[in-house]
Amino acid sequence: MSDTTSRALLEVENLSIGFSQYVRGTHKRLVQPISNLHIKIGEGEIVAVVGASGSGKSLLAHAVLGILPGNAICEGHISYRGESLTEERKAKLRVREISFIPQSVNYLDPLMRVGKQVQIGLGKSEALRVQQTLFQRYGLKSSDGKLLPHELSGGMLRRVLFATSVREGVRLVIADEPTPGIHPEALAEILKQLVQFAEEGAGVMLITHDLMSAIQIADRVAIIKDGATVEISESAAFESKGEGLKTEYAKSLWRALPQNDFDLEFLGKVVGTQWL
Repeated sequence: MSDTTSRALLEVENLSIGFSQYVRGTHKRLVQPISNLHIKIGEGEIVAVVGASGSGKSLLAHAVLGILPGNAICEGHISYRGESLTEERKAKLRVREISFIPQSVNYLDPLMRVGKQVQIGLGKSEALRVQQTLFQRYGLKSSDGKLLPHELSGGMLRRVLFATSVREGVRLVIADEPTPGIHPEALAEILKQLVQFAEEGAGVMLITHDLMSAIQIADRVAIIKDGATVEISESAAFESKGEGLKTEYAKSLWRALPQNDFDLEFLGKVVGTQWL
């Protein structure tokens, strides 16, 4: 991991995302789940984007990747390596330089052997070699490639997702909730892989509501609430009673964890938003 003085890789400024919806026949309305969202990620830096379910974390990822649905209205500015990230540029860089590790292992084809899935998009002459190299990198055996997704453990499936998503030449990794519901050993492996990406010079956006895992590896943490950036702080600020944090929301979020004061008043405010 690097310090925050590293060269800016991704900058998101004043991002707002709305969705045009038809109601009562031909009448339309605009639903705007994201407004005034900003974030900056440097080369070799891990930035965790933390917020409750529905706060807009995944929409941020989809906006950067250019995979928002057709009825989305996206405003603000996104730049990558100092140049505006237009929709055309997003399509060109997606997979090649900007990689997406999806939230659900259901992205994998349940009827295709996982080795073949890792080989998708690779040239015939190199597909097997690259797949075996990736399997070795992510702690998977060669024989695992002959298995179907349902024959692998949850932790192994996560590693297969990494192998299908992250290829040579990637400079920005966006990991959308890669750690839910897995045992501690698999969690440690996934966090280690994200750190390795940063050590190799890639920027990493870790989208999660697992604040404790985030501060283990992130350089900075961006707190998102109701589609807006509430605070961006160094991970080191999340300690003790959170005196180093800037906003009451971030302090309350930190104190709400069982390891801290277990702030029941704050927990009551987020009931139904699925922090856990």
